[in-house]
Amino acid sequence: MLSADAYKAAANEFETPFYIYSKETIEKACQDVMAFPNEYGLTVRYALKSNPLTAFLKIAEMNGLHFDASSEYEAYRCLKVGIPGDKIQLTAQQFPKAHLDIFKTHGVRFNACSLRQLESFGQLYPGYEVSIRVNPGVGSGSNRKTNVGGPSSSFGIWHEQLDQVKEIASKYNLKISRFHTHIGSGTDPEVWKQVAGMSLGFAIQFDDVKTVNLGGGFKVARMSDEKTTDLQEIGEVVKGEFLRVFKETGRKLELEIEPGTYISAASGALVCEVDDVTDTGESGYNFLKLNTGMDAITRSALYASRHPMEVLPKIATTETVDYVVTGHCCESGDVFTLTEDDTLQPRTLLKAQLGDLVVIEGAGAYCSSMNLANYNSFPALTELLTDRNGELHLLKKSEKVEDLLAREEEVNFL
Repeated sequence: MLSADAYKAAANEFETPFYIYSKETIEKACQDVMAFPNEYGLTVRYALKSNPLTAFLKIAEMNGLHFDASSEYEAYRCLKVGIPGDKIQLTAQQFPKAHLDIFKTHGVRFNACSLRQLESFGQLYPGYEVSIRVNPGVGSGSNRKTNVGGPSSSFGIWHEQLDQVKEIASKYNLKISRFHTHIGSGTDPEVWKQVAGMSLGFAIQFDDVKTVNLGGGFKVARMSDEKTTDLQEIGEVVKGEFLRVFKETGRKLELEIEPGTYISAASGALVCEVDDVTDTGESGYNFLKLNTGMDAITRSALYASRHPMEVLPKIATTETVDYVVTGHCCESGDVFTLTEDDTLQPRTLLKAQLGDLVVIEGAGAYCSSMNLANYNSFPALTELLTDRNGELHLLKKSEKVEDLLAREEEVNFL
């Protein structure tokens, strides 16, 4: 993402560990998704759960993207930083409690993710337009935790319950104008074709539907043996399904997609330092301990996800060592180098000394936004952005332990 010199320069100015992002990389990804093939119109919604920093939202909006919020707080965050309400769609597992009237006032689009949510929305706002999220019965993802479609997923209204959707809509005079599915993260064009076809088949059962949102992440290859989703290949397959429906029904349905990882993953890195080097003997492992861990990047502990790593030694060397790279949390699961089945997998890296920088790349998505900040009372980290000129911009200050304590109420036990 950035050069070794750029990482070193940032480390000279800011204390490690810190996240650092590339504005140029974010912009390039935005341009890629805006070129997604379509026939009757396209809206690209940035899934801000991947990285909700204000800078990301502003860059995405400047490049023509709209937004998908996964909680009422994400939707509220968008409004607070100046995103117009009609560019925001709320698609949440939990029905919003605190901000619905604010969303109504600003025109935030509501996407009902269960029969209960649709009923609750109808009771509060009869006669309004609404979107529904439907589980099409199939999904795509590397494992159950990244697959949000199919019978093992609680996301969305089960596709066999559409008659109940119609009953609720009729009861409250709701106009279902948008139809949403979400299959998870995947690269297989045939799965996308299948889900697009199924989603369109369900959507045309509703006369007022004008937009079909094919949610689902586009995988980014963080490691060399992984495959990045070919947006043009996937897009042409999806476009073909929209054309087919037009020929069969005469309905020109607009397409929406929801990239998150694709926008932000490759833009970021976590820059940290070697805190310790230990081993467990000839038959054991060499451990490279960092001054960061699962409190900053949780994906490895949660999904056994892999990230590219690079040691930037203070003293130049070509010698390599196979390291198991671990974090600083008091957890045996705080390990960065694992196989998909959670087995330790040493990584060949330059021989490291105490204080050497280590760069963990592919950290722009679901790292800062999905961390375990404050576990073991580790403070949240500094976050930086580099522009095209290489200038550093502070996006978010690091916390101090005093900040954590300041949020607690003093209790007198006497």
